[in-house]
Amino acid sequence: MGVIGPGTGLGVSGLIPTPAGWVALQGEGGHCTFSPANAHEAAILAIMQREFPHVSFERLVSGMGLSNLYRATIELAGGVQEPLTPAEITSRAIAESDPICSAALETFCAILGTVAGDLALTIGARGGIFIGGGIVPRLGAFFDHSGFRRRFEDKGRFASYLAAIPTSVIRSSTPALVGAAHALAAA
Repeated sequence: MGVIGPGTGLGVSGLIPTPAGWVALQGEGGHCTFSPANAHEAAILAIMQREFPHVSFERLVSGMGLSNLYRATIELAGGVQEPLTPAEITSRAIAESDPICSAALETFCAILGTVAGDLALTIGARGGIFIGGGIVPRLGAFFDHSGFRRRFEDKGRFASYLAAIPTSVIRSSTPALVGAAHALAAA
């Protein structure tokens, strides 16, 4: 199983079954290099490269990433940026009251689909990809209707492989504590 959580940063991990139980993988997958999937994302990458020498997925799929996407989206649209927090961008997008915020959040969800699909392919996560963090569980129907799943499966000849892998949003408010409790019980 794979676990991905956009929030303050972009947490990426996996759970591997062993005879002794599940083992969590340690890594820094959020810092993998962002690869654009279309011309719009290539333009966003060019904007981000003016500021960051290395543009990782975390630079676009996290709280700060949502702010970066908003800045880039408004620049590409030729608009004037307001000083919005990630929560304000999200609220406006969900309320459909600001098309730039909606576009930034849609791009966020699509890029998350790409990195989640990459995770599933990398670790062979046939048991599913679980999405946590502080952002996605708050998106509700916006996430359900976003391009996340389409982009998750958009892997050429491996599309059918990924179509069989379920993706789920973690709704627990304290999943890390639940995991820690299980780890302590197993120790």
